[in-house]
Amino acid sequence: HNVSTMNFLRRRLSDSSFVANLPNGYMMDLQRPDNSTSSPVSPAMERKHPQPPQPSHSSSTGTSIFSSISSAMKQTTQAAAGLIDHSASPTPPVAQKPKILLVIDDAHTDWAKYFQGKKVNGEFDIRVEQAEFSELNLAAYVTGGCMVDMQVMRNGTKVVRSFKPDFVLIRQHAYSMALGEDFRSLIIGLQYGGIHTVNSLYSIYNFCSKPWVFSQLIKIFNSLGPEKFPLVEQTFFPSHKQMVS
Repeated sequence: HNVSTMNFLRRRLSDSSFVANLPNGYMMDLQRPDNSTSSPVSPAMERKHPQPPQPSHSSSTGTSIFSSISSAMKQTTQAAAGLIDHSASPTPPVAQKPKILLVIDDAHTDWAKYFQGKKVNGEFDIRVEQAEFSELNLAAYVTGGCMVDMQVMRNGTKVVRSFKPDFVLIRQHAYSMALGEDFRSLIIGLQYGGIHTVNSLYSIYNFCSKPWVFSQLIKIFNSLGPEKFPLVEQTFFPSHKQMVS
C-alpha cells in the first residue's frame, strides 16, 4: 500500500500545474526526514504563517553604499547649481575687538602687565595704551567720540599711534604751576568726547585748582562744625597784587 501511494505522489508531483498550486512550504515539508516526535504542519497553517524572505547581508550593504553615494552626488550637484543655502550652516565665532584702556602715567609703572589676561565682562580683551599728558593730543567730536594721538619713546624708539579709547585711567596731575604743565585742555577734550574715566573727569578738573577744592572743604566745615571737621585757616586773594597791597 505504501509503495502504490508513493508512486501516486511521484506522478502528481511531476505535473507542473499541480506543483504550482501547492501552498508555500509544502515541497519543503515533503523533503524533511520523517520524525515521529514532531507534530505535522498542515497546509492551512503554512498559509497563516508565511515566512517573509530575509534579505541577504550583501544586498543590504550594497543598497546602503548606493544610497550614500547617491546622497553625496545630489549634494554636490546642488552645491554646484547654488541650490544649497550655506547661510544655514553654523558660522565660526567672530573675534571681538579689544577694548582700549588709556592709562595716563609715567613709564615707571607698566600698567599693561596688570591687565594682561583680563577681560571686560568675560568677553572683550583689554589693550592698554600708556603715555603721559605731555605725550598726548586729541580731537573730540559731538557724535564721533574722541580720537587720541600718542607720541612716546619706547627703548629709544619713537612710537606714534592714533586710537579711540574706551576708558581712561588718570594717574597724573592735570595741572601744575610749572611751565608747560597745564593739561586741563585734554581733560576738557575727554569730557567733550564722552570718555569714561577713573576718577571722574569732573573731579579731576575740579582738583586742578586748589582754592576750588578748598572751597568744597569749607562747605563740609560749615556743615559739620570745627569739632568734627577741623580746617586750617586760610585767606584767598584773586591775585598776588591784593596780597601785597
